[in-house]
Amino acid sequence: MTSPAHNTPTHNTPSDMTALRDAVATGTTTAESICAGMLAVTAERNTEINAFHEVFAEHALEAARRVDSDARAGRPLPPLAGMPIAIKDNVATTLGRTTCSSRMLENYRSPFDATAVERLAHAGAVVMGKTNMDEFAMGSSGEHCKWGPVRNPWDSSRVPGGSSAGSAAAVAGGMCAAAIGSDTGGSIRQPASFCGIVGLKPTYGRISRWGLVAFGSSLDQIGPMTRSVRDAALMLDVMSGIDERDSTTADRPPTELAKTVERPIEGLRVGIPRQYMSDANDSEVNAAVNAAADAYRALGATIVSVELPLTDVGISTYYVIAPAEASSNLARYDGIRYGHRAQLQPGEDLFTLYARSRSEGFGPEVQRRIMLGTYMLSSGYYDAYYKRALQVRRRIKQEFDQAFTACDVLLGPTAPTPAFGFGANSDPLAMYLCDVYTVNTNIAGICGVSIPAGFAERNGKHLPIGVQLQANAFEEDRLLRAARMLERALAATTGAHAPKA
Repeated sequence: MTSPAHNTPTHNTPSDMTALRDAVATGTTTAESICAGMLAVTAERNTEINAFHEVFAEHALEAARRVDSDARAGRPLPPLAGMPIAIKDNVATTLGRTTCSSRMLENYRSPFDATAVERLAHAGAVVMGKTNMDEFAMGSSGEHCKWGPVRNPWDSSRVPGGSSAGSAAAVAGGMCAAAIGSDTGGSIRQPASFCGIVGLKPTYGRISRWGLVAFGSSLDQIGPMTRSVRDAALMLDVMSGIDERDSTTADRPPTELAKTVERPIEGLRVGIPRQYMSDANDSEVNAAVNAAADAYRALGATIVSVELPLTDVGISTYYVIAPAEASSNLARYDGIRYGHRAQLQPGEDLFTLYARSRSEGFGPEVQRRIMLGTYMLSSGYYDAYYKRALQVRRRIKQEFDQAFTACDVLLGPTAPTPAFGFGANSDPLAMYLCDVYTVNTNIAGICGVSIPAGFAERNGKHLPIGVQLQANAFEEDRLLRAARMLERALAATTGAHAPKA
């Protein structure tokens, strides 16, 4: 594990969003200048990185000017006043299109904004653009996108992770102040690790999924992707809370974590699952976890060893539950009710229309998962696969519950390796194993965050390494306070992007 002196994905890496917001409020800078600066970086780099599918430059600048007008008039500014935010392209916006990076929805324009987008706008955020992603959020590399692969800003020959590839690359590349992604099995945390940013997967039900195009309905969760833990806390405060339009949101008030995130936790107990420190991990990944544990010890925390024996079972459990739910959710895209419609030749029937529309509209990875999920739900296989996976899911949750009796948070790798090269994991099974440490968070419905924790050197370039912290359901306050403690401790030694205390 190495520590770069000047190896950052842009030459002019911006401050974290909290610092930028405070600068606007005090008149040190303007929202328009922040927005214009990030639009300039986007114009310079997006052709190479391909983070954005659409950029709403004029809308963003006009919204920023309104914030500046309010600031000059002495009006109170909302918590995200003028901050340019990128939106993953499976989250509905009335601006532009919501395509899920798929031919199936390439011309779809939403008549409404997702609840999370509404709440960001109400908090003063500026929707800057829609980011590319693995098609319908199915992928771990950013390679499965109708609009071309997304590239890692630290090394454009490598993937940024997925499926929230564009959101991670945009934040890391200085193209926006923050972004939102969706996480079904690690799709926020894994690209955050690969791109050297903070990625938070909240507890299932903490943020409304209304307006999020469904992949795995019992697993999906919207979350923030930011440059610091305190930014993630602020974003969660804005987006969280019950939504009457989404029956799966928890009946809990919005969080107020920005008020508490700077407070260290006395007597913190950090558990390291034995199964997470595998010899199959890259050695520099394990070194980053060990360095994080040492940092916690220096802060007075207690490090305890815990057992999560079903860690390796998570991937197989996930790839029964998620494709089964995807098969059901994507059935509506048939060329008749929704989505791309193929052209029929004279004499061809309705079955041909369905088959051709879906074959043309969906890419190979989406087709693979639909077929897998349909098989799992078919007569004679439901009990053997799907029902059994649900039973294992319950056992996985029980394992986490037991582990949290011995510790407050769990520490481990976010991903087994740093970012890999394009095509390096062309075998689908090898790609699926990239999420071995993240999927169980979604299966159990708990919360997790990835924060930058060091760098690996490859061919003279430094690639970020993230470590993951997990906490029990609805314990984001504990999770982010513990993450902020570690972020402060690591910033001086790793060059991780964190504000100084």
